[in-house]
Amino acid sequence: MRHKKVQKRQINPDTVYNNLFVAKLINYIMRDGKKTVAQAQVYGALTLLEQKGQKPLEAFEKAIQNIGPKVEVKARRIGGANYQVPVEVKHERRMALALRWMIEAARKRSNKEYHSFSEKLAAEVLDALQNQGEAVRKREIALKQAEANKAFSHFRW
Repeated sequence: MRHKKVQKRQINPDTVYNNLFVAKLINYIMRDGKKTVAQAQVYGALTLLEQKGQKPLEAFEKAIQNIGPKVEVKARRIGGANYQVPVEVKHERRMALALRWMIEAARKRSNKEYHSFSEKLAAEVLDALQNQGEAVRKREIALKQAEANKAFSHFRW
């Protein structure tokens, strides 16, 4: 073996819900090291979910499950040609993609109907619960690409 195996960094669960996914979400949202700002936004969104009659943690985790893709395509070069080869997504990557897509979709939402990022995030979680919204659409696109390139699945490595 040429290289040393990279150690996975362990992050601590968040302080309010004692949940790893919430802590990861906070870290993904955080900009310029301003963690308290990110925490306020995430906890605000979870409070809004509670006000809308949802159990915040359950709703958030179910939304992540709905967004996370099962398969994706990876480019593989074989004999001078690039093929989009469908591969299964490992659990850790699935969660990372789901969180990233959820935040991206929430940030894209228009400022006309929502006043804060917390509201946007809560709305995105509620949409994901019903298998709707931008983040779920992104998962559908990944699935369609994998389905369309099924013929190249024998190039898997």
